[in-house]
Amino acid sequence: MGRIFVVELEGRSYRCKFCGTHLALPDQLVSKSFRCRRGKAYLFNNVVNITVGVLEERMMLSGMHTVADIFCCCCGGIIGWKYEAAHELSQKYKEGKFVLERGRIVGEMDFSTELFIDTHPE
Repeated sequence: MGRIFVVELEGRSYRCKFCGTHLALPDQLVSKSFRCRRGKAYLFNNVVNITVGVLEERMMLSGMHTVADIFCCCCGGIIGWKYEAAHELSQKYKEGKFVLERGRIVGEMDFSTELFIDTHPE
């Protein structure tokens, strides 16, 4: 396996909740009205710093799709999935797009304003 090169996005971005790696820019956001097993999810045209898992057929709320889970390239945490193919004509707009689970990402503002409490008093 080779070296991992991480893409640093300019400006505000969505990041991995677990390690802070840049994932997507707000201008790539298509929809905030997606759902996953664990709650809300966002649909993006493009994301960076991911690895793509194996393809599988999965029954979603909107029908059968061919999808692959996507993982943060730095920490390896699952962060969502990629739509490879939609079996219904009305769902074809999702093909090639990415879903990031809201509970597994943070926005630029969320990440930079996180409160850190020192548990080791001096």
